[in-house]
Amino acid sequence: MTTKKRAVDLLAESFDISERKKFEVKNEQGEVVLDLYFKAITRADRKRASKLSETEDPLEISTQMLCQIAELEDGTKAFQAGDAIKLQRELPEKVLNEIELFLFGLDPDGVLAEAKKG
Repeated sequence: MTTKKRAVDLLAESFDISERKKFEVKNEQGEVVLDLYFKAITRADRKRASKLSETEDPLEISTQMLCQIAELEDGTKAFQAGDAIKLQRELPEKVLNEIELFLFGLDPDGVLAEAKKG
């Protein structure tokens, strides 16, 4: 008799949330300053970031999620939860946006390129 898998098990087994994507943070001269690595975001990650940020402000939540998800090459956490404030105060908005858009799987250059075509 064949055992039928439950839908939740089939879905969970079909996606590898441990696979990491690399993002190169570059300075204004185009030099790589830091490589950050990101695993797929889960709903649990989003809920934890919302709770830690203690607000509904999407900018606060996204920076908190960055601090919780970003890793260095060796797999250690790149940031601590308290680093969100410093990132928001001391990084140019453009840089923080680029990192966070990558974290969420959005390609700002691709979006802009498509917008220019239309």
